[in-house]
Amino acid sequence: MRQTFPHGETGLFYEKDPMPAIPRAPRPEDIDVTDQDLPHRLHCVLEAGRLELAHDGDPGSGTALFGFAERINPRRAFLFVSRVLGRHIPVAPSRMRAAFTALAEGVPDDLPGPVLMTGMAETAVGLGAGVHDAYITRTGRDDVVYLATTRARLEAPLMAAFREEHSHASHHLLHEPQHAHDRDKVARARSLVMVDDEASTGNTFRNLAAALMAPPGGKAGSGLPDLIHVHTAVLTDWSHRQGLSVLPVAAGPDIVQTASSLLRGGFAWHARAGAPQRALPDADLPRRASLLPIRRADDARLGRSVRSVAAIPDGLLNSLGGTPGTILVLGSGEHVWEPFLLAEALERAGHTVLFSATTRSPILAGHAIASGYVFADHEGLCITNYLYNVDPAQVSRIILCVDTAADTPDPRLLRALAPDLVVCGVLHDRHMIAAKVAGAAPATRFFAPRSVPDAETNPLTGALS
Repeated sequence: MRQTFPHGETGLFYEKDPMPAIPRAPRPEDIDVTDQDLPHRLHCVLEAGRLELAHDGDPGSGTALFGFAERINPRRAFLFVSRVLGRHIPVAPSRMRAAFTALAEGVPDDLPGPVLMTGMAETAVGLGAGVHDAYITRTGRDDVVYLATTRARLEAPLMAAFREEHSHASHHLLHEPQHAHDRDKVARARSLVMVDDEASTGNTFRNLAAALMAPPGGKAGSGLPDLIHVHTAVLTDWSHRQGLSVLPVAAGPDIVQTASSLLRGGFAWHARAGAPQRALPDADLPRRASLLPIRRADDARLGRSVRSVAAIPDGLLNSLGGTPGTILVLGSGEHVWEPFLLAEALERAGHTVLFSATTRSPILAGHAIASGYVFADHEGLCITNYLYNVDPAQVSRIILCVDTAADTPDPRLLRALAPDLVVCGVLHDRHMIAAKVAGAAPATRFFAPRSVPDAETNPLTGALS
């Protein structure tokens, strides 16, 4: 069934992406949050209102890093859609790696150690992993633990829980590292680095820092008693003239705070009277996954302090052979880092590769979201999942990666994509998968905008005076 979402006057604008070089992340000493000049302006008209932005990069750096879309979320209607994350827009792995490296350059080499680095589920799980990977590669440090937040309750003790108020799924969990040496580093952490794709008020960072610094189990003392430095790293910082003040009220006066980003700016949101009232999808209740991920020694949700090694499944390279055209590698939900490493390895082997991932984020078609699929999650959470900007007819092969089991992806999605399936490094050939799901279920729901306006009616305009 094909479903369209009419956007009327808002329409859809396909932005041309000139792919300019990713800017170097400013070092903390480069940042002057009290005297910013934001000469470059953008605006976007959505059904729910008008978003106005200004940023300090060169005229093309804004649209090189992000586009716009409209959330199905009454808490926050607009969305910055990253062009370098590989989540909502397929991206070459080499371009993603460049973004990881650029953002990691803004994290000081000499942070007091040990260091706890976090990445926000689900969009920034891979970003945080990439920054961690680039940081320990550049510095050679062995005292940096990466711990990703998650929306699923795993079989490990909880370390912290906090809220992301504006999200469609506001509950975040942070589990204790599975390895004793990583638990020891976290317990003695003197620096905290929090990574996300974008930030506006710093509230989510502040909530995470407060949860981590809270007394464990209600006992006297601090959750991170030795913490003396907090650093935030984001692709885009929209806290114009305010800076990301992310320390909780209870933080001690001696804690140093620094920040870095690839782009800084500010935004203003003007809600439209009479705009459609959208219901929040059922994704905001904490629940235990009935299909737990296959246990891995380097699962970032359970802590990682070493580099992950890329693994190409046995038989995949032979299967691909001299495949012409583009290979699309897809991660699933929070399982994105290992699939990214696979995509990167295939790109290095000479293939043309794009990377993207499924998501729980409900977004309307239009602007940076050209189309999407709707299907069931693979974790038994009973939360609707989505896949955006993927057209199987435009790629030669699709490789879908999951960390549960081969029979957990929605058969409707498998029918729509006809992918090879990789389950934690084990290849399940696309022909075998297709035979299993043939006729098993109707096609997954596909949606796209109804029309594309001409250049004179584009709702997004750049470099305005």
